[in-house]
Amino acid sequence: MPSLRLHNLQPRPGSRHRVKRLGCGESSGHGKTSGKGHKGQKARSGGSIRLGFEGGQMPLIRRLPKRGFNNAQFKTTYAPVNLAALNDLKHDGLIDEATLRKAGLVNGSWSGVKVLGDGELTKAISLKVHAVSASAKEKIEKAGGSVELVAAKVYPARNSAKAAALAKRKPRTA
Repeated sequence: MPSLRLHNLQPRPGSRHRVKRLGCGESSGHGKTSGKGHKGQKARSGGSIRLGFEGGQMPLIRRLPKRGFNNAQFKTTYAPVNLAALNDLKHDGLIDEATLRKAGLVNGSWSGVKVLGDGELTKAISLKVHAVSASAKEKIEKAGGSVELVAAKVYPARNSAKAAALAKRKPRTA
């Protein structure tokens, strides 16, 4: 097999298909009804039906009762940062979430930062993070560093302000 270069790149055999040319007469292989069959809603232009539609019958998703509770919106998710990345970080002093975001090691929306023990640490670092694995803590302390844990961000429930206001209100006396 020849070496791959820009001048001899080509797609794998069978990965490219010719375009289905519709409405180009009988000899195209897709003549007359253009592969849509005879009449009916799906043969018309714009005749597509939404997912779960059952022709007017009450759809299955609405026939079944709603049950249970999903706690996923209150889940605590941590941005993972490995020791190898912290070792390469050009920063002296306290390393916290803001420092990691500025360095590009943490992006997006997270409840906090968790330091994981992948990689080696050759310098003493001072961390202020939300969580740390046992192996990472051991390696940091072995290198002469320190870890300070801070509480993860907690997002209050929707009606927490209302509940707090009701709790503060004086009870009614008869």
